[in-house]
Amino acid sequence: MIGRARFRYYLSMKIISLTDIHSKFDSVDSIAEDLRAADLVLLPGDLTMFGRRDAVVEVVDAVRQYNDAIYAVMGNCDYPEVEAYLTEKGMCLHRSHAVVDGFALVGLGGSLACPVPTLNEWTEDETREHLEAAVSGVPEGTPMILVSHQPARDTAVDLAGIGLHVGSAAVREFIEQHQPRICFSGHIHEAQGVDAIGETTLINPGPFMEGKYAWAEVTADSCSVEARIAPDQA
Repeated sequence: MIGRARFRYYLSMKIISLTDIHSKFDSVDSIAEDLRAADLVLLPGDLTMFGRRDAVVEVVDAVRQYNDAIYAVMGNCDYPEVEAYLTEKGMCLHRSHAVVDGFALVGLGGSLACPVPTLNEWTEDETREHLEAAVSGVPEGTPMILVSHQPARDTAVDLAGIGLHVGSAAVREFIEQHQPRICFSGHIHEAQGVDAIGETTLINPGPFMEGKYAWAEVTADSCSVEARIAPDQA
């Protein structure tokens, strides 16, 4: 388990999620109000476009000027230096979890194999192992929030432009078994939407490089979520 554990219980936790930034963070300033209002900022992968340490520092610093309660996973387009930096700063959730305000944030970075090979790609069996490592040690009965770059299979949030569902069966199995309150994902840029698996809400807001992001309010037994667009992109 990574550091920074806080145990204040909120009636509702406000969460903002920016995925697939790909080093294009010009819209951050235009969502400053939402960033400041959030209890937590989640970055579910592809913070950079094949960037290294300098690139991820720029992204994180742009967000941190408005809110420093940040947790993240690397995407398939982030070099190992990205994961190393996030780990160094106590932000990385990949293969791990953090208990924050009574919720367990559980993380999975990378993706399944892509048509053109990228940096952090796993088989379904490796994905299962990563998720098992991430959830290991979560206190029993703690409501979970899943932060997964790779979306679950056969949902509205994994439908590629070619008309095929390209999400992970392992991620879906994990959600079916553990029923986190919500799963924040990305990776499939065109699969913007909200869906559900059982009691778990799924959200892929689309890429923040286009000003798209998610806003959610989560309690111990429910959540509401919406996809938003930055004012400078509307």
